[in-house]
Amino acid sequence: MWSSFFNAARHRQVFALALPMVLSNITVPLLGLVDTIVIGHLEHAYYLGGVAVGATIISLIFWLLGFLRMSTTGLAAQAVGAGDNERLLQVLVRGCLLAWGLALLILVLQKPLTDLAFWLVGGSSQVQMYGREYVMVRIWSAPAALTNLVLLGWLLGNQNARAPMLLLILGNGVNIVLDIWFVLGLGWQVKGAAAASVLADYLATALGAWLVWRTIQGRNCWPTAGFWRRTLHVEAFKKLLGLNRDIFIRALCLQLTFAFMTFQGARLGDDVLAANAVLINFLMFISFGLDGFAYAVEAMVGKAVGERDRAEFRLACALNVFWGGVVAILFVLIFALGGHTLINLITSITEVQEQAREYLPWLILMPLAACWCFILDGIFIGTTRGGDMRDMMLLSTAGVFFPVWFLAQSLGNHGLWLAMLCFMLARGITLGWAWWRIDRRQGFILKDGEEVKRRAPSTKSQANKKNQSQN
Repeated sequence: MWSSFFNAARHRQVFALALPMVLSNITVPLLGLVDTIVIGHLEHAYYLGGVAVGATIISLIFWLLGFLRMSTTGLAAQAVGAGDNERLLQVLVRGCLLAWGLALLILVLQKPLTDLAFWLVGGSSQVQMYGREYVMVRIWSAPAALTNLVLLGWLLGNQNARAPMLLLILGNGVNIVLDIWFVLGLGWQVKGAAAASVLADYLATALGAWLVWRTIQGRNCWPTAGFWRRTLHVEAFKKLLGLNRDIFIRALCLQLTFAFMTFQGARLGDDVLAANAVLINFLMFISFGLDGFAYAVEAMVGKAVGERDRAEFRLACALNVFWGGVVAILFVLIFALGGHTLINLITSITEVQEQAREYLPWLILMPLAACWCFILDGIFIGTTRGGDMRDMMLLSTAGVFFPVWFLAQSLGNHGLWLAMLCFMLARGITLGWAWWRIDRRQGFILKDGEEVKRRAPSTKSQANKKNQSQN
């Protein structure tokens, strides 16, 4: 394996998958950054606070359903590795049906969901009002946003990073243009930012459907006799829901920590809330930049699982862990050298600038603490080990994030950021321990998320060895 690690062609393979995803993923926090810049230059901090709270609620709802992309990527990559076109098409169909059902449920329950979220948020009356304006418009993008998760995951599982790159860059690029036009040009304020996101999501869905169609044609991946009966079989959906349940719980814990950051910040005042909104945009840059390599390892590991190739699996892990660490160091340098400039670019409100500068050191440390958990998440997603991801996330959330915050809450907002730093570090440590435990005891998975134990020597082989030793 180590001879292959020093092969330049293998590193180029990683970047062929990771770099398009890094570039496209950065457009996601860039969109949030533009939202923050556009709203941050209006006359009051509560506009920015309202968008921060509203966007957090929408992100909490949609990102809780991020298992639609994760499970689709792992399952599709395994089908590609196994050369099973029918299974590959089944992954797409089941994922889309699940996405549409969940989107319908969100739209039906939008009022009680919104009321519950804002009851938990707190904050000033102005923040509540503008946050509700944002949510009640943005919620209508649910069918498109959830479908996009499935399409993105399926394309990535096909070892195709360029198609997801086009999907994300075009969707978020249009969103940015419409954001500036609706808010600054037409004066729609918070509603304009939400409407821009809705229109961009539906445009991205249309593009994603076309890219998927092209992939199906290229693979000659068409339904055969009995395809729909096999695809819609209850047992098949039970297995998918079991995997998605574990990833959902993992996502729930993750989004709970981010939502807690925003909601608790709202209780510390509008200026702290706005400052945290600025810094969380930096954290999103870290997350989505490192997630490019997590996506790459998902696809590479999943394919190795389908091929039942343990050496390729280990090499994919090693390559992406290495480059994830390199990218983390680059983020540290960017925030250490240019953090103050970036804060001034995002907002011109003096009080918010001062608050953001005070908490900037936490963001400088964050990449080194967080990079490991992103890559390890990708490994566990590619091997469809949702249960281990769930358990380690529960431990990091309940055993680290909230206890650290509780003990450090006298530090105010510093206590929140200390809890987040420890949480990210704990995720990497616990997932690393889970990886070591699995690999040492049984060897990692090689097919459909099931562990393949190292084979014991056969009876005949043992007898031969015994005879040789006696001779």
